[in-house]
Amino acid sequence: MSADIITGPITRRGALKRLLAGTAGLALLDLGFQIPVPVGAAAPAAGPQARAKAVIQIWMWGGPSHLDTFDPKPEAGQNYCGPLSKPIPTNVEGIHICELLPLLAQQADKYSIIRSMTHGVNSHETAAYIVQTGHKPGDQGLVFPCVGAVVSLFKGYDQGYQGVAPPYTVLTTSQGRFSEAGFLGMRYKPFVTGGDPNQQRFAVEGFVAEGISDERQQGRRELLHTLDTLGKAMPGSPQFERLDRTEEKAYALILGDAKQIFDLSQEKDELRERYGRNKFGQSCLMARRLVERGVPYVTINYPGWDTHKRHFETMRTKLPEMDKGMATLLADLAERGLLDSTIVWWSGEFGRTPRVQWEEPWNGGRGHYGKCFCAVMAGGGFKGGHVVGASDAKGEEVAEQPVYPPALLRSIYRLLGIDPDGPLPNQQGLEVKVMPAAGDGAVSDPLAAII
Repeated sequence: MSADIITGPITRRGALKRLLAGTAGLALLDLGFQIPVPVGAAAPAAGPQARAKAVIQIWMWGGPSHLDTFDPKPEAGQNYCGPLSKPIPTNVEGIHICELLPLLAQQADKYSIIRSMTHGVNSHETAAYIVQTGHKPGDQGLVFPCVGAVVSLFKGYDQGYQGVAPPYTVLTTSQGRFSEAGFLGMRYKPFVTGGDPNQQRFAVEGFVAEGISDERQQGRRELLHTLDTLGKAMPGSPQFERLDRTEEKAYALILGDAKQIFDLSQEKDELRERYGRNKFGQSCLMARRLVERGVPYVTINYPGWDTHKRHFETMRTKLPEMDKGMATLLADLAERGLLDSTIVWWSGEFGRTPRVQWEEPWNGGRGHYGKCFCAVMAGGGFKGGHVVGASDAKGEEVAEQPVYPPALLRSIYRLLGIDPDGPLPNQQGLEVKVMPAAGDGAVSDPLAAII
């Protein structure tokens, strides 16, 4: 038997807690640990008829430039478009996007572009909170949960979810801007995989340990049993029986079906190349595998877009990478019949300053910009081939049909069958709705044309 050497005293409970760390709380309820469960969470209100089963959120961490992605402004001149001055037509007449996104240009019939997103906030933390929760900081004195946590509540374990991976999964690093679960509590935090799916072995936290073979994992389990003197001395104890059930569940994840989900070697090399052999491309492929197996909410946390300095140098690398991964994701979902039931949501917390900062020390950088930015929506009931709203000639102001984050999130919830005006359970027993009204002077349903 292969076993790790453990020094110092260790209790059975301590050994189990080490063993189970990282399994995202899938079996913790059986342990009797005190996990906060919101009042009434077991029976959320019924919502509208669902058209979507899952969401893949491509979170552009740091804020992507709208002018250099889906709202190009070549006529604004060098101080606004910089060297990216030749936008290309898409497969939908009249829609043009950045010249570095040729693959996405051929998929435009599958997505709609919102060119009038706005909230006016230029702080990462506050803007991320607003875009992902739909609430302003301080609303009702609460920290609200993000969309993934709400979906985990309404579509997760309390509702009979039987998936082998957690219902709210983040690839591959935590977003880190705010508490995603908000007042719902730790039970609804995302499972963050860690690791890199482009590596030969995707070391998923709690499922696949770097450098630890299946045989070694089994050896660890056997070692744990040899330490179980207290449990052996108390046969039939309800508490230890619960611990044993939890151990079985944890190892079913570590050595069973859940582990197989994260094994990208099961995919054809040709398809992996289409997605791009990098962390983002393989995260897109991983997201498809997860929703294909019933996971209702997957976030791809895609950093690298906070381009204060040398913005265009970064875009020359990042945009082709994004183009390949995202375009293949849309095509792959469509080919497998999954796009109709899977929402793909591309957005960051804000855009970037339309006017380029050429001076030192920025050397062609773009700052934070919350007055006007883009989002892209596909699948799950969102129509393709449309543009919602418009920015002005320089991309500095919303010129037509402002779309505030609550309006966008309300549409996502409705398509998932979650009533945005329904109650959101909370420990305080307050009357809290899933979403506020669209508000801020926006029309009641600015996205009606694309859903």
